[in-house]
Amino acid sequence: MTASKKLLIVAHAPSPNLIKLVDATIKGASVENFTGIEVNYLKPLDTQSSDIISADAIIIGTTENLGYMSGLIKDVFDRCYYDCLETTQGKPFAYFIRAGHDGTGTKRAIDTITTGLRWRLIKEPLLCKGPFQEEFVSQCEELGLFVAASLDAGII
Repeated sequence: MTASKKLLIVAHAPSPNLIKLVDATIKGASVENFTGIEVNYLKPLDTQSSDIISADAIIIGTTENLGYMSGLIKDVFDRCYYDCLETTQGKPFAYFIRAGHDGTGTKRAIDTITTGLRWRLIKEPLLCKGPFQEEFVSQCEELGLFVAASLDAGII
């Protein structure tokens, strides 16, 4: 059976804790009830414009580095921006930030870029702030579930 909708997860996971968050997001999005959803996780350096263009929805995951998104997530936007500008308007997306501080600079940067792309934010950004907490894992799983359920139900 061919999946009818594609969910792309692009995340930078440089640490064991970030890997937990990415795995949880994938787990939430991959619930067996969503048989018409194809979940595809790509590392930033493996992500191409065609992956973004062909996705029906996107989840972005990034660390907060010096008050900004990770360099590898920024690289995805740098490489893919102009190819996606006219072809992905209205693209539904969500994102999470693993922020050691407050995440506001990272949020502002992602919001600015995705506003320029005219993407449609479908859920308030998930800010996993401060020291790592196991609660972040369940929150990322819920984020994946939310986006996949929305795709499956045809809401997005």
